[in-house]
Amino acid sequence: MSKHLTREVIADQANVVAIPAIIEVAQPVQVDRSFELPSGLYVATAACYLAFLAILATSFSSPGLIIPMAIIVTLIAGFFGVPAAWTRMAPGSAKRAMSPGQFSRGGISTLTGRLSAGEATVQMLILPVLIVLWALAIVTIAALI
Repeated sequence: MSKHLTREVIADQANVVAIPAIIEVAQPVQVDRSFELPSGLYVATAACYLAFLAILATSFSSPGLIIPMAIIVTLIAGFFGVPAAWTRMAPGSAKRAMSPGQFSRGGISTLTGRLSAGEATVQMLILPVLIVLWALAIVTIAALI
């Protein structure tokens, strides 16, 4: 339940202190915008999603699918284009994405431990590749029926 407090009651119990000294402004924090993985993995992921659309669009082509497919392609371009632009927003940043050579030599550190380049590639591309295989399965089933 609430209780009305008068100014006198608040003034009796309040801790009045002097104005704090101005604190020196800290240096800006370096933000890591690199996502660390080589850009080729992101390109491969986007290519798998676009391959899924291409397989279905060519197999089930219809004039009514032109606009939905264009919207989906635009969304995929945005989903990969915005983060790519975001990584270039801090030109003075020392952090860059790993080169393919660095990635193949050292792998990548994750929250659950270190992954080799092959393990990280499989972990990142397993779903996009399965989606492409799913599109091929759909087309195969539709052709056989």
